[in-house]
Amino acid sequence: MTGSVTRAWVRRFHPMADAPVRLVCFPHAGGAASFFHPLSAQLRHRADVLCLQYPGRQDRCREPLLDCIADLADGAMEALAPWRGQRLALFGHSMGAVIGYEVARRMAADGRGPVRLFASGRRAPSAYRDENLHRAGDDALLDDIRALDGTPPEVLADEEVLRMALPVLRSDYRAVETYRHPAGPVLDCPVTVLTGDRDPRVTDPEARAWAGHTTAGCEVRTYAGGHFFLAERWPEIGSLVLDRLTAAPVTTG
Repeated sequence: MTGSVTRAWVRRFHPMADAPVRLVCFPHAGGAASFFHPLSAQLRHRADVLCLQYPGRQDRCREPLLDCIADLADGAMEALAPWRGQRLALFGHSMGAVIGYEVARRMAADGRGPVRLFASGRRAPSAYRDENLHRAGDDALLDDIRALDGTPPEVLADEEVLRMALPVLRSDYRAVETYRHPAGPVLDCPVTVLTGDRDPRVTDPEARAWAGHTTAGCEVRTYAGGHFFLAERWPEIGSLVLDRLTAAPVTTG
């Protein structure tokens, strides 16, 4: 069963069998593994990048959607079984940062946590906001997607395509908006937090609150841009990832 689960969940655009580290990437709400293709291309000779494909999108469009962070994290854990015990780092954007965090907790409880967590475009798990867009009408949901400025213009211009994407978006919004941080041990790996200075989803205090979720140090790096700031900055992000994966643990600050 594990082999079929791994094939369903994991995309390796530039496989590197003997990589010194493997970077597991978790997409945002409504996103797909292909979002991380530029990062995979940049790191292709330095790391093996494993991009996760959640059920219900692209080539998994016929599979039932998962609208619970715990279920998504459990599925990811099963899919990553072939690499357990190896040196893994996790990179999640927006909803993916929450899933990555929960996977990191599961890995640590299983005996070996990741070497680092990169949390992009997401406030700390303990920084709660009362959000209910998953209960709103279709137009409100689509307006939010447009406001975040992360969807290609050609997709935004195609109302039919947007409407087809609504079930995935609503399911993902439900997963992240109903998530409540469960009690338990904090991480023992460093956390690098990446934010955009105009991101409506994350304030600076909310980003810095990630420091309370690890004993190994947390840094916050802020870039010019909105919620999808990293889409225009993959070269910078890739360089930062490589640097942090070879650097000593960071200090809290």
